[in-house]
Amino acid sequence: MAHASEIVGKYSELVAQVALLANGWRVHESRTAEAYDILATDPLTGEFTKIQVKTIRQREDRNGDLVVYAKKGNGTAYDRADADYIIGVWAVEGEAPRVYMFENRLLGEYWASEARASERWVELPIALDRSRFAAKESA
Repeated sequence: MAHASEIVGKYSELVAQVALLANGWRVHESRTAEAYDILATDPLTGEFTKIQVKTIRQREDRNGDLVVYAKKGNGTAYDRADADYIIGVWAVEGEAPRVYMFENRLLGEYWASEARASERWVELPIALDRSRFAAKESA
């Protein structure tokens, strides 16, 4: 049976893919292990983007702040060769997950209060808006 942290990590990756797809990104699958979790095409620029996915934790000992630990297995921060962007998935028990995306600034930790998370990070809705895709098809 899979370890709980492995299940949560895979859940976060799948939710991140859903959020990217819902927001017009094209998500690619790799046949080999890579430093990034997701390779996606930016809907505005058409450029390939490497994305690292992390599960957001809420630190009760820090006034409930949200934190994304963005470190590799060796304890170092992700560099640009590893990821252009970080996606943090906040999964509160029994609620729909929230997905935040931000530029990889080469930090090992990213913090935001719950109230300011949507100001500091870009929130990607997971709800599908079909009109977004219909407009592109008719153009």
